[in-house]
Amino acid sequence: MRWYIGRRILQVIPVFLGATLLLYALVFLRPGDPVLALGGERGLPEAVQEQIRAEFHLDEPFIVQYLLYLKGIFTFDLGVTFTGREVSEVIAQALPVTFQLALMALAIEAVFGIGFGLVAGMRKGGLFDSSVLVLSLLLIAVPTFVVGFVLQIVVGVNLGWLPVTAGRDPDVVSLLMPATVLAATSFAYVLRLTRTSVQENLSADFVRTARAKGLSRSQVTGRHVLRNSLIPVVTFLGADLGQLMSGAIVTEGIFNIHGVGGTLFDAITRGENVTVVALTTVLVLVYIVANLAVDLLYAALDPRIRYA
Repeated sequence: MRWYIGRRILQVIPVFLGATLLLYALVFLRPGDPVLALGGERGLPEAVQEQIRAEFHLDEPFIVQYLLYLKGIFTFDLGVTFTGREVSEVIAQALPVTFQLALMALAIEAVFGIGFGLVAGMRKGGLFDSSVLVLSLLLIAVPTFVVGFVLQIVVGVNLGWLPVTAGRDPDVVSLLMPATVLAATSFAYVLRLTRTSVQENLSADFVRTARAKGLSRSQVTGRHVLRNSLIPVVTFLGADLGQLMSGAIVTEGIFNIHGVGGTLFDAITRGENVTVVALTTVLVLVYIVANLAVDLLYAALDPRIRYA
């Protein structure tokens, strides 16, 4: 087991270096000059432009800029924005909000998606099974911003159950509606994936053997059907955490949430490559850590991996 964990951790290093190199190259090759954009229509004096380029190493070759960027990561110095604000301060302000939003969305899609999928899989062809299939297909087909506007009007305005917007200092209650919107599409996929996996495992040999041994319905469902059905679901959930954080830009815009999505959009608009790369690197780290956690959960869910 220790060897398995160590091998997975070692695999993270080249993935991180390759991802950051690709991201930095894409930002570096982006058309336009951010220094010229700072001056607007009037422009900046040539001396000021040279000073800004030297300060942010924009006059250096690509490989030098990338190595300086890696050095900043390992020394916890992510640089400053064009306005003189520390990038680490920008991330510290935006990341917790988006991370809380993504975790709430992940919990909603996991609990309700697995629960509904399990019941639908156990009752194949029934009314509940048909209803949740129609619901999941509807959620997949309807865009996220449409779901957000509908919930704002119905739940927020007409019923008054939840706040319409979250604001700068959101709490759990104000994030509940945007988390539901963010989780809507992923909930549909988790539901359908769980349902299919449960139906496949119900006809497996190990389930028939467990029933022949005299185990109760709840024991067969919990120990054998659900546990084995969760393996593909856990894979999806692990990858979806990073997707939820990066895809929160639309939801954050609808509900006026000042998180990573809005901050990243503003940085791209202003041409602040340092902030863009730093925020994107954080999202890459979330992807890597989440997938590492999925690999470790595999060993807990599937003994064949643990004893291999």
